[in-house]
Amino acid sequence: KFGSRANLEKEAPSLILAGLIISVTLGCASVQYDRFSADLQNASDLYAHGDFEGSLKINQDIVAQCDHKAPADQALFNMGLIYASQNYQRKDFKRSRTIFQKIIREYPQSPLVAQSRTWIGVLSVIERSKEADIEVEQTKKKLGR
Repeated sequence: KFGSRANLEKEAPSLILAGLIISVTLGCASVQYDRFSADLQNASDLYAHGDFEGSLKINQDIVAQCDHKAPADQALFNMGLIYASQNYQRKDFKRSRTIFQKIIREYPQSPLVAQSRTWIGVLSVIERSKEADIEVEQTKKKLGR
């Protein structure tokens, strides 16, 4: 009988074990994030001071060490922002968009998925705008001949 005391007593060890597994998993994610919080802060500081290469390096190291666990999603997001930055001499909107797509695909539970989707949209608008500008210039050249 569902919810009976006898069934609850039989199920209790399984429920406790499931709870412990969830707690340990969440705890590990928290420990993992804490372990890299100083690195994330350092990467953020470097970015704020215009050291995009230094920030990229730290974020890449975090991604490499986290094996598809948090805070790899945050480090990837930071990398996407760097490649989208107007101040970065090696900005690469396509690469930025690819990174944001990777967050959506590989970290579907990440709180950064919604922001990644927004950035993909913004970058797509920028790319379409560039394409339109190129078409206008080509048309002007043809008409100017």
